[in-house]
Amino acid sequence: MRARHTIKIEDRERPVYLISVVSEMLDVHPQTLRMYEREGLITPHRTGGQRLYSRADVERLGLILELSRNLGVNRAGVDIVLRLRHRLECMQREAIEMMELLHEEHRRRFRDKLRKIFEEDEV
Repeated sequence: MRARHTIKIEDRERPVYLISVVSEMLDVHPQTLRMYEREGLITPHRTGGQRLYSRADVERLGLILELSRNLGVNRAGVDIVLRLRHRLECMQREAIEMMELLHEEHRRRFRDKLRKIFEEDEV
């Protein structure tokens, strides 16, 4: 009997790409990636002296390049956009969490009403 293999969904935060691979993926010189790191726009994982980038890092770099290359946004503007984007993502997560809590509260109230109705029928 063959063992079943499950495919794991790739973790966006797992550092897997070397700088040479990322520079090729994004068509940018590795020195540019190092410069973005020095400027604090990206923080790749370090292991054994090597920079490793996650899929999330590559997406962030893609946004940085889009803003700077295609839209002409300067470094300060890129930093502002990245910080605002991070805040927006945090707020979205909070909103989703709040909606789940509200849904749970509505479900609880509905269950309580049903119990009350059925309890009245038993009397």
